[in-house]
Amino acid sequence: MARYKEASCRLCRREGVKLYLKGDRCYSEKCAYTRKAYPPGDHGQGRQKITEYGMQLREKQKARRIYGVMEKQFKRYFKEADRRKGVTGEILLRILESRLDNMIYRMGLARSRTDARQLLRHGHYMVNGRKVDIPSYLTRTGDVIAVREKSKNSSFFKELAEWGAAQGTVSWLEVDRDNMSGKVLRLPSRDELDIPITEHLIVELYSR
Repeated sequence: MARYKEASCRLCRREGVKLYLKGDRCYSEKCAYTRKAYPPGDHGQGRQKITEYGMQLREKQKARRIYGVMEKQFKRYFKEADRRKGVTGEILLRILESRLDNMIYRMGLARSRTDARQLLRHGHYMVNGRKVDIPSYLTRTGDVIAVREKSKNSSFFKELAEWGAAQGTVSWLEVDRDNMSGKVLRLPSRDELDIPITEHLIVELYSR
């Protein structure tokens, strides 16, 4: 499966906003965007004129990079959102939020969505008592996500549990820190999401 393998910090600089792709590093002085808040490359600090299409494209790329989704998959998500009744942009964000790797990150069971994908592929999590190793698995209301029993006793997950305890819990999830598990109470509304995306620009891009 295709996957971006270059420096993640370049993506934040390219989009002009912190995407929080590297967990704790994004909150430290080592964050590349904090030190160089301009696009990468020889002409990154030059004047840049952006067109309407360019603005729409940047929003789409930003959403893709935040959630770690490749182009074809993102387009499938948009088609599914467009098919459902309601505001297409908001439905698209809810679909992205329902991805298992994102839910694990939101529950504090991984430091970033990137970490969640890697840990998922190594089989460290269960959904409703069954091992699931597919990051794009779409969760539903009532699903219970937990770290596997074999993994809970490792030093890595013990440290992760302490880290997760220091993080806040979003209102649409119920998290049991002691058992390293969480339950999806519902999918979030748009005003509950803290992501820097103007979703109507993505809808306009695909409607061209």
